Amino acid sequence: MEATTGAAELVGQGYSLGDYYEVGREKVREYARAVQDFHPAHWDDAAAAKLGYTGLVAPTTFVSTPAMLCNRRLFETVIADVTGYNMYVQTDQVFEMYKPVVAGDQLHTDVEVTQVRTIAGKDLITATNHFYDQSGEVAQIMRTTVVGVSAEDGIDADVTGLAAGVVMHGVNAERNDNDREVHTMSHDYKVSDVSRTRAPQTAMKFEQLSVGDELPARTAQLTRGDLVNYAGVSGDANPIHWHDKSASLAGLPDVIAHGMLTMGLGAGFVTDWLGDPGAMLRYSVRLSNYTIVESNAASSIEFTGRIKSLDAENRTATVMIIAKSGGRKVFGLATAEVRLG
Repeated sequence: MEATTGAAELVGQGYSLGDYYEVGREKVREYARAVQDFHPAHWDDAAAAKLGYTGLVAPTTFVSTPAMLCNRRLFETVIADVTGYNMYVQTDQVFEMYKPVVAGDQLHTDVEVTQVRTIAGKDLITATNHFYDQSGEVAQIMRTTVVGVSAEDGIDADVTGLAAGVVMHGVNAERNDNDREVHTMSHDYKVSDVSRTRAPQTAMKFEQLSVGDELPARTAQLTRGDLVNYAGVSGDANPIHWHDKSASLAGLPDVIAHGMLTMGLGAGFVTDWLGDPGAMLRYSVRLSNYTIVESNAASSIEFTGRIKSLDAENRTATVMIIAKSGGRKVFGLATAEVRLG
């Protein structure tokens, strides 16, 4: 079905940041701490060099941070003006890795509305980010799908006004004079082949794996402090992740963890087992529920995984990931494609 809000007319339109985002060494560490990813390659230069990297390796979901600068403007201004949506609920996320992102990289970022679908009367909007490093090639691609939400969906009309009074000041002050306003995107780009040609330094060899093998389970704890920290590090200032009244006006039972935070925890669960963070080729998550984080207690997310399939020709494995919190599945369908040594 076609969208009825006017969002369909935005397909093919995008926004580009005129300046590059430099991946800072300490920012990599800050983000790794925020998603509780303590693999040494994110923290120690010697450990990263031992795996063949020129600097600290950014965690899998790190690029969502520079993406926020583009995506917030596109969704909160352009798409909102056309559709009338005042809130978006993340449903699906895909990361495609073509080259590991390391400290010192200079990432140019753009975002494009690539698809609008209407299911059960709801618009599902997909935005695609490309991240080009200093070589001019695409290092990563990120696809985000959200459902547009308005007051007609039971969202209190006061939520927007309240948010303006509680979010940090200056969240829209990063504007650069060289930023390009919404325009038709060019698809003339080349993706890097580094991730598919480098020799991965994984903890196990391809021959050691069998379909059905299980990954060591992991339980992560989240407190309100973790949510506030992630909000500051990532730039995701949405108050439903730390402000009780905002969550209530948005129709939520309590404050909830960022979807991208739970995905970051899930990615670290896989790369810790893998042993080489840069050996992740694709990470895809469909969110089916949220993680509630109460004000006076930590919430738990249990991660388990198993090998779904193996590709001997490319020496890759597909890992199925399950995340549960409060007895409910947080991930509806989540997979990671990894490359083995």
